[in-house]
Amino acid sequence: MSAPLRNPVGAGLPEPTIRTATLADLDALVALEHAAFATDRAERRAIRHAILSPTMDVLAALIDPPDGDPTSVLVGAAVLERRRSTRIARLASIAVAPNRGGLGLGGKLLDAAEDRARANGCDRLRLEVRSDNGAGIRLYERRGYTRFAVRPDYYEDGMEAWRYERAL
Repeated sequence: MSAPLRNPVGAGLPEPTIRTATLADLDALVALEHAAFATDRAERRAIRHAILSPTMDVLAALIDPPDGDPTSVLVGAAVLERRRSTRIARLASIAVAPNRGGLGLGGKLLDAAEDRARANGCDRLRLEVRSDNGAGIRLYERRGYTRFAVRPDYYEDGMEAWRYERAL
């Protein structure tokens, strides 16, 4: 008989709330961008633009701290882009705080982005992922995304991007 897991992944951690980001989240979103990505970071003005844009959605994943502090902590974010002339949405980014990796937060943000795209009349979602991002590739492929193109030298450091798409 095997012993029960003493600390299963995510056990005892608060569930995140995912909501639309506001300008009040801007500082935390910029900090998350710098913590989550070594290169190809969105600048503060680009994040601000995304929050205010009528054709973009910035989703923020927040948790309530366990110590009773009323200030929620931003632990993840997703950016979704839409164009008025198409029913295809683009997932521009998913960022998860480094201390929250492996807990399923990326999947929850992906679910929320898909829901938002559907709510806005989109029937397909596209994205790019670094070809060396094994965790991201596994997530997208498990969720039914199909690779349809490769973009060489896509990222600042020369890494190629794999393009994926899924019907919603």
